[in-house]
Amino acid sequence: MELSRKLEEERKRRRKAGGAEGGERFTEDITRKEWRKKRIRIISDKIFERVKNQSGRRNLTFEDLYIAILLVYNDINKRLPGPHVDPPSKDQIRSIMKECDLNHDGEINRDEFVNFVQKLTADTLVVISRGLVVTLVVAPTVALAAKRATEDVPGVGKMMQKVPNSVYASLATLVIVWIQASCEEMA
Repeated sequence: MELSRKLEEERKRRRKAGGAEGGERFTEDITRKEWRKKRIRIISDKIFERVKNQSGRRNLTFEDLYIAILLVYNDINKRLPGPHVDPPSKDQIRSIMKECDLNHDGEINRDEFVNFVQKLTADTLVVISRGLVVTLVVAPTVALAAKRATEDVPGVGKMMQKVPNSVYASLATLVIVWIQASCEEMA
């Protein structure tokens, strides 16, 4: 309830300052951030429990943490289209672990793990977002431009005109996803 009251107050303040659009954009941004935090919490809790149960310890050691991060990145790469995202190195994980280990006991508890995953995924989501933009926005746009450019080519043009734009853009996007996946396998 407190969050909705704060959102409404901020929306009103922004409407006075910059019109209705400013308030609506602010609400959308907050809603997305809150949704992302909740999703990260759910994923973090699930992975924390899985690794904790496998190790039999209450908190995660560095090695447990490393395994957990590999599981996170494996899920990211399996479930999201776009470029393959490499997990951070052991040194990077060790560095972030030092920042997140608030009680300095050399282990990560559940809340520290959530903080760790939030720090780690901020950069990862930027990389994934770029890949998704290329795959889902740029590819169809380029495909439609290419289709229009070939419509005047003898022999090919009449065939291109018969293919609906939505089908052509979808096929081009699928080809780009397939090429991205093929390039990742070769690397």
